[in-house]
Amino acid sequence: MMLEMQHFMNADGPKPVAPFNHAVRAGDYLFVTGQMPTDPTDPTKVVDGGISAQTQRVIDNLKLVLGGFGAEWSRIAMARVYITEFERDYAAMNDVWRAAFEPGKLPARTCIGVTGLAVGALVEIDLIVAL
Repeated sequence: MMLEMQHFMNADGPKPVAPFNHAVRAGDYLFVTGQMPTDPTDPTKVVDGGISAQTQRVIDNLKLVLGGFGAEWSRIAMARVYITEFERDYAAMNDVWRAAFEPGKLPARTCIGVTGLAVGALVEIDLIVAL
């Protein structure tokens, strides 16, 4: 039997910077497309303030997406973080990321240094959420 999949766009979520759905549900998991540090209403405007401000905006955008599906932030099983300036920004990104979770309740995570991201962003984060 094939696993049923549902594709979702959250009308209240951030406007996409490319052709994608905000999330795909497969079984008991929600796979959330990587979110950018953009104004939720204008995908061409990246927030100012460096990696800390951009990481916080990405987290806020991810929460907007999750909220539209009734998915809970605390149910994140896995995250992938992509940053363009790994050596410079890794510690500051981690500070913001850590503060978004209860102590000891961090999801599994991979962090990858990349040469570039859409719209000139410094960070992008995607998620796998247990429903």
